[in-house]
Amino acid sequence: MTISDIAKMAGVSPAAVSRYLNDGYVSEEKREKIKEAIEKTGYVPSRQAQILRTKRTKIVGVIIPKIDSDSISRVVAGISEQLLEEDYQLLLANTENDIKNEIKYLKTFKQSFVDGVILIATAITDEHRKVIKSLKIPVVAVGQKVDFISSIYHDDYGAAYAMTAKIIEKGHKNIAFIGVPDWDAAVGVDRLRGFKDCLADNKLKFNSDWLKIGMFDMDNGYENAKKLMKMKKKPDAIFCATDTIAMGAIHCLNELKVKVPKDVAVCGIGNGKTVRVMEPPLTTADYYYRESGKEGARMILEKIENPKSPVMATMLGFEIIERESL
Repeated sequence: MTISDIAKMAGVSPAAVSRYLNDGYVSEEKREKIKEAIEKTGYVPSRQAQILRTKRTKIVGVIIPKIDSDSISRVVAGISEQLLEEDYQLLLANTENDIKNEIKYLKTFKQSFVDGVILIATAITDEHRKVIKSLKIPVVAVGQKVDFISSIYHDDYGAAYAMTAKIIEKGHKNIAFIGVPDWDAAVGVDRLRGFKDCLADNKLKFNSDWLKIGMFDMDNGYENAKKLMKMKKKPDAIFCATDTIAMGAIHCLNELKVKVPKDVAVCGIGNGKTVRVMEPPLTTADYYYRESGKEGARMILEKIENPKSPVMATMLGFEIIERESL
């Protein structure tokens, strides 16, 4: 079956069928006739033909840092939900937290049939800027604030400040921080900055010996919590930059028979499903990751429809979720 065959059956012009298939204006009477003809024949339009006509693939490339991350999976779920509502598909690229892979996938999407790219970035380097500016398709960043493309980001500084204030409110004064490298502007820089500023504002000293840095995994929390517990002067609370790191820290403390929170309190950021049922349940900050994905998808679709629309940066809020670990 072709568009011309459907047009003959419906008693309309091929142009009317084409407009119907591409969501253009068609009178209600003609729309019903075309719909009836399509339902009778089971006609499915050629995707290749649609691409040639509309110059669009209805596919969005999504670059993610880690496929097994709970927070990233919620962001992707939000993106997928919003794209499906608009009859778009997503093409996923996993970088394993490697900036070089982000650049590689951006270059790959430059040559692939996608209408736009959502970048869940760990960092925005000069190389990122160069490649993104060379693309002829729109790019939206999720999770990092970017000045030259539209972005959705979280209040990492505010969440870390509020979480530190909550730790202090609970009576803790000797607070350690297990973070990630500073090449990640959001998690590695802004969360640590919020922690330090809250300590200073409450006239508490920042102890550089209690600052431990590692990767975005449980091993970071486990190994660095062990190092902290071997120190002569031990902290009475550990603020972990992510829930995954906090899970590793609590696992270590449980093995060492250090009671949480009686001996050492622990908290994180993320509010993943597993931290609600671990022992003890983790105090954390909820970032509304699914909504950030949906908002990122809305933003890229707007950019696809209106390439000249202005660059926008939207910061989402957070909520401190207090549980038994603090």
